[in-house]
Amino acid sequence: MSRFRFTAVTADGTRIKDELDAMSEALARDELLSRNLEVESIKSARRSVLQIQLTKQRVKRSDIMNFSRQMAAFVAAGIPLTEGLHVIARSTTNKRWQEVLSDASEAIAQGAQFSDALARNANLFPPYYLGIVKAAELTGRLDVALVQLSDYLERDLETRSRINQALAYPMVVLGMAFVTVAVLAVWVLPKFAVFFKGLGAKLPLTTRLLIGAADFTKTFWYLYIVAAAGFVAVAMYFWKAPGGRRLRNRLTLRMPLIRDIVLYSVVERVTRILGAMSRSGVPLPDAMAAAIQGADNSVFEEGLLGAQARMLEGEGLAGPVSDTGLFPEAAVQMMRVGENTGTLDVQLENASNYYARELENKLKKLTTLFEPAVILVMGLVVGFVAVALVQAMYGIYAAPSVGGLK
Repeated sequence: MSRFRFTAVTADGTRIKDELDAMSEALARDELLSRNLEVESIKSARRSVLQIQLTKQRVKRSDIMNFSRQMAAFVAAGIPLTEGLHVIARSTTNKRWQEVLSDASEAIAQGAQFSDALARNANLFPPYYLGIVKAAELTGRLDVALVQLSDYLERDLETRSRINQALAYPMVVLGMAFVTVAVLAVWVLPKFAVFFKGLGAKLPLTTRLLIGAADFTKTFWYLYIVAAAGFVAVAMYFWKAPGGRRLRNRLTLRMPLIRDIVLYSVVERVTRILGAMSRSGVPLPDAMAAAIQGADNSVFEEGLLGAQARMLEGEGLAGPVSDTGLFPEAAVQMMRVGENTGTLDVQLENASNYYARELENKLKKLTTLFEPAVILVMGLVVGFVAVALVQAMYGIYAAPSVGGLK
């Protein structure tokens, strides 16, 4: 979520300046237009280090998943919402989550709807969550909707966990490779360099390169800190800044090995949100608005905003989504079949399950390729060091000044 500063004009001609939070500049502009504001300018509200404030304890998606499942059981059993919220609040150890649930319980006791009570802390919930809850209240299927939400959150957490597990081992091996090289460069090689120079023998090229790298590291060690800080700054720009995030999303959708993983992950997320909201009776344009925020990819956000505008004109789902050029043909075809047969929610669920399986297969293949690649790189580095040292030892042994000692 990013913060944007805007200047806009109200219907009565009043000019206002304020800030708001949104996933992207396009979504921020869309939010302002929905408030009947004419946008004059909008830009990222970057904060300096001195402006960054400490935040309250974070509420995890797993907390919201467990809450949804427990509330579904309480609603199905006929337990009042306020009592259910109190029970869940007492059982959690997250102080922030306790405050949110207590606040929601008080709001309901004062006559607020369940969805409105949760909306008092809307930033803690996924973008699609409150829309599904509100639609379920209108249809009298709150317990069913909460079960669906808990199932979706569980699948989303499992997908994220599989991605983290797939990358954990290669990252550990890569980290060990860097540590090994650092130890050799800082402690081992300098001692060998003193030993070789004392003998006065001509060293092979590989050994001279290795000793030169060790001397450079020892003399200009601060450059590595500067390089690391620069890398962190660039990574933060690509991760946080709207422009960097947009560039990162575009690049990942073009990288050969990463493209399918990113694509299937976003498609699975979007179709699952659309399916869950469609099943709960949420109108498609509203469901698409939640899916856009849940996509967490600026390329898809921009493409789906155009699709949403066409959906508001009555063009359906499959056609506008297909014209974005972002979704695989299989996903579009499932949407088209669902629209033609009146089973859109079922087909969207099928699409999300299909791409969840494809994503898991792609992750396994990437891990299979990545692990040996990292080990190979580590072996080449360590092997180069070993060969350089062995060549130097043989060269010294064969040198006349040393050979005369035999």
